[in-house]
Amino acid sequence: MADLSINLAGIKSPNPFWLASAPPTNSGYQVQRAFEAGWGGAVWKTLGEPILNVSSRFSALSYNGQRVAGFNNIELITDRPIEVNLKEIYETKKKFPNHAVIASLMMEPKREKWHEIVKRVEDVGVDGLELNFGCPHGMAERGMGSASGQVPELVEKQTYWVKEVAKTPVIVKLTPNITDITATAEAATRGGADAISMINTINSLMGVDLDTWNTIPHVAGKGTHGGYCGPAVKPIALNMVAECARSPYINVPISGIGGISNWRDAVEFMLMGATGVQVCTAAMHHGFSIVEDMIDGLNNYLDEKGISSVMDIVGKAVPKYSNWGDLDLNYKVVAKINNDVCINCNKCYIACEDTSHQCIERLNDENGNPILKVREEDCVGCNLCSIVCPVDGAIEMVEVKDRLPKMTWNERQAAIAKYSMANVSSE
Repeated sequence: MADLSINLAGIKSPNPFWLASAPPTNSGYQVQRAFEAGWGGAVWKTLGEPILNVSSRFSALSYNGQRVAGFNNIELITDRPIEVNLKEIYETKKKFPNHAVIASLMMEPKREKWHEIVKRVEDVGVDGLELNFGCPHGMAERGMGSASGQVPELVEKQTYWVKEVAKTPVIVKLTPNITDITATAEAATRGGADAISMINTINSLMGVDLDTWNTIPHVAGKGTHGGYCGPAVKPIALNMVAECARSPYINVPISGIGGISNWRDAVEFMLMGATGVQVCTAAMHHGFSIVEDMIDGLNNYLDEKGISSVMDIVGKAVPKYSNWGDLDLNYKVVAKINNDVCINCNKCYIACEDTSHQCIERLNDENGNPILKVREEDCVGCNLCSIVCPVDGAIEMVEVKDRLPKMTWNERQAAIAKYSMANVSSE
């Protein structure tokens, strides 16, 4: 079996699956149960000045029969005394010395406050620190969380303050509620961060009850924006991880977070540059035991690929992620319909006819049976027909071999500029 152990900025873990800082890591009882179930690490629910939480605080989006496709919360950081948390962190690390225990921290942007809490949590034996610059609600209104995380200067400054006294690796957790996450990721590295984690939750309002007109969730008839996570945010998170992983200015490890529900999701994040992953919503939905399938699936995948260590897949897909201007404009695929498999539901025809390029024809075969056929000369290879098709194998996107040589937009523009300069010179 492959070696699943990871080393993220000096933090060692028996496998890449960590619980994210959230309700599942609220207490020593929970974290210890998680380690017994097989989780490699846990980021303790964020410590700071204890707060009062509200009721109710969670809501979820169910879509097309799938429960918890997206998850929203208006819960804040720990509401338990810091002394209790520190005692339980100490006991947990002592009982599980080989598992990663990370303390998530959130403080107002004051140097002395950061120094104080860093020293207190490191005294109980944590393996690392995660600075929470991501929470978009409640704490942000107090000048913390994403209120700090959206300002690169504050991210850099507070990271630097922590690094002044920290003896363990420092991970900076970034907010996705920003135009360009690489700006704050670069700020974190300038401040001395040993690693970054992303993404924290996305600003959201889950819904409105059409009978009462209350927001979902609501607190005595009043609602507020919350943090969105779960499977629905995975594509957003994966993009942000990839953008940071390919940046030449962000040369620190990444802990990937956002909609990771199974081993396949984890592999995607690691291929796109994450050294390990953090999970929350899936554990809240299905319990700690889901890590068993994650471990087995990852082991089987690596064995089938002949890969001896999970660390060997980190970042392997990053070179394939590029700017639009670097894509080959002459590359082409077309749709091919297998009428032996097609059930003639006409979903592809309707989608193409109404919203794409009208390249699918409805015909009859020699026996008078209805069939669908693609006019390849009109097909632009948009994939829409294969996306809406409900039958596996009925539509395949096939590469066109007889095509023009590779040419990107950037190459085209450079050629045009060169041609224009040549004409100017000749005149």
